[in-house]
Amino acid sequence: MTTGAAQRLQASAGKQHFAILDGLRGVAAIVVVFFHFMEVVFTDYNKNFAGHGFLAVDFFFCLSGFVIAYAYDDRMPQLRLQDFFRARLIRLHPLVALGAVLGLLTYLFDPLAGPPAGCGFGKTALLFITTLLLIPFPVISERYFNLFCLNAPAWSLFWEYIANIFYALVLWRLRRNLLLVLAAVAAVILGVVAYRTGNLMGGWSKDNFWHGGARLFYSFTAGMLVYRFRLIIPNRLGFPGVALLLLLALFMPFYGQNWLVEMAIVVFYFPALVALGAGARLVPWLEKPCRFSGQVSYPLYMTHYGFIWIFAHYLEIYKPNMSRLAVVVPAGVTALVLLGWVALVAYDQPVRNYLNRVWKKR
Repeated sequence: MTTGAAQRLQASAGKQHFAILDGLRGVAAIVVVFFHFMEVVFTDYNKNFAGHGFLAVDFFFCLSGFVIAYAYDDRMPQLRLQDFFRARLIRLHPLVALGAVLGLLTYLFDPLAGPPAGCGFGKTALLFITTLLLIPFPVISERYFNLFCLNAPAWSLFWEYIANIFYALVLWRLRRNLLLVLAAVAAVILGVVAYRTGNLMGGWSKDNFWHGGARLFYSFTAGMLVYRFRLIIPNRLGFPGVALLLLLALFMPFYGQNWLVEMAIVVFYFPALVALGAGARLVPWLEKPCRFSGQVSYPLYMTHYGFIWIFAHYLEIYKPNMSRLAVVVPAGVTALVLLGWVALVAYDQPVRNYLNRVWKKR
């Protein structure tokens, strides 16, 4: 790592903000939304141009490991555990709650399907509470036994919380060589999962619950290692170049040895991409778009999925042709990005600001 890159990590005026990584997070979140639309259209992932969009979650986990280590490694010796956990709850859980509410509303008031059969008050309340508290409760067969029926993407937030717990209790204390050994063990576990299932898609259902743990275990520790070893790669790719490299992975076709290709992407490519994103130069006029992209990524991710079920019912009832879908899907993604922005400015930021003020007063 060059001296300049080192200075970026050790800026005396405060932590350096990696705006390009923010931008990449937003790109990945938009691809996830495209993926969820298109997997409804094409159940055969070989026909889905965004068929590898699910790998964006592994990129999120890797990015999270880097950001958490960067933000907290030097603060943890002085930081109380309760303060760390409170900070993470304030950052993450308001949108978990909003996602649960939107999931409930779209579940009960889907304009194309009506209330689900046998959806009594007790069962609905239980679905809502388990989604709100991130308690896995895979009971609805028509939703493929999603761990969190009212907001399926919350499965990755469940594992994000697990990562935060292990980081606060154990991982920040480990020396980087020991963390490297841990990552190697995690890579072996991930390889076994990929080989047995033929892909790295699992983690969201009762039948592949532990696959999510394997995906998190490797990618989070790999992201930490990028920071711990200061693997920041100065480059002139800028945001467009690094974003294109990310899209190449998420839009790649399926191969004969698909599991092996996905392993290579997750184990080597994504950590390298984080290193490139942290070291790339950002032209000034792209700074605000990248920051916006990062800010809207999490609200978009947590609020979109209930509307995917409405789209699925639209597809089932109206059977639109591909030319119609070429309009409906991009329009739907655009609308959901706007919804994510509204959720950010009208709900998430005010709620987090309020909770932080209350915390400081106490």
